[in-house]
Amino acid sequence: MAIDIKSADEIEKMRIAGRLAAQVLDMITPHVKSGVSTDELDTICHDYIVNVQDAIPAPLNYHGFPKSICTSINNVVCHGIPGEKKLKKGDIVNIDITVIKDAYHGDTSKMFIIGKSSVKAQRICRIAQECLYIGIEKVKPGIHLGEIGKAIGAHVIKNNCSIVRDYCGHGIGSTFHAEPQVVHYDDGNIANSPILEEGMTFTIEPMVNLGGFEVATSTIDGWTVTTKDRSLSAQWEHTILVTKSGYEILTLRDEEADAPVLK
Repeated sequence: MAIDIKSADEIEKMRIAGRLAAQVLDMITPHVKSGVSTDELDTICHDYIVNVQDAIPAPLNYHGFPKSICTSINNVVCHGIPGEKKLKKGDIVNIDITVIKDAYHGDTSKMFIIGKSSVKAQRICRIAQECLYIGIEKVKPGIHLGEIGKAIGAHVIKNNCSIVRDYCGHGIGSTFHAEPQVVHYDDGNIANSPILEEGMTFTIEPMVNLGGFEVATSTIDGWTVTTKDRSLSAQWEHTILVTKSGYEILTLRDEEADAPVLK
């Protein structure tokens, strides 16, 4: 398994791309509300990335994906395609942003709760975010990559939820998806997983379900992934750099200044 170690110049480019991706989520936040369609959100994000940031929305035409962002609502786990359906009160939606700037990628996502939601909806969003932070806290040179998934998986089990196994985090840089694969559970292969080194960059993006971990991909659009049991699913994502003593979150948003992972 060949894992790229980024040069100082590459790291700086990734910082810029990561910052831009985070800014897209900050920008779109006030627009995410009841009555707006996910297609409208896609248009706003596309215009901002292209015309304001002078960057490229990585998902657009990636293996045929038709839109510039992913919008995954309620029981949709990931890869939801923006469309005419309007958000309504009580929905939860993940917006996944990947920006390309100077040939390097920044990849991040967050959950939005539309109006007043159920306790279950709030809970799954909170647990998924906790899983992201718990995984990030494990990152430092010298540990096995699998320790990240072990820590995340333990938190999921503790909260009687499940972690999606069919999709994982990934290496990222000049390539959208690269080695290593970052699983979000203990796959029993920790000792054989890569050892983290300074200069590695990858995403951590746990997808947590209220019900079982099994998922299904739409036979209609070939992209939309849903929970098989129709239970709610939530996901948060950051692009991470392994530093000399720990980690740097390349896609950190302004609202996360007081996040537990940073204390």
